[in-house]
Amino acid sequence: MEQIPLPSPIHYELILQLLERQTMLAVNNNPNLRHQVNQLIITLRKAAVQQKHLEEVCQSSSVEIDHRWSLNHLNTEHIAASE
Repeated sequence: MEQIPLPSPIHYELILQLLERQTMLAVNNNPNLRHQVNQLIITLRKAAVQQKHLEEVCQSSSVEIDHRWSLNHLNTEHIAASE
């Protein structure tokens, strides 16, 4: 059965924490930059929700999900398969 590669949910969480805890503090005195960072946070939250929805559709369709931690995951599998 084919697996659908998707980013691990932790990737969204790490980026969101960075933006909320560090980037937002760094742009706190600049309303325009603060607004842009806030929009980025909103977009990432939407992407995380969209991926969760995709995962639910996959589950109901009996399609397996392969949460990837890095792009190297694919390269390692390819190298191992060709040896």
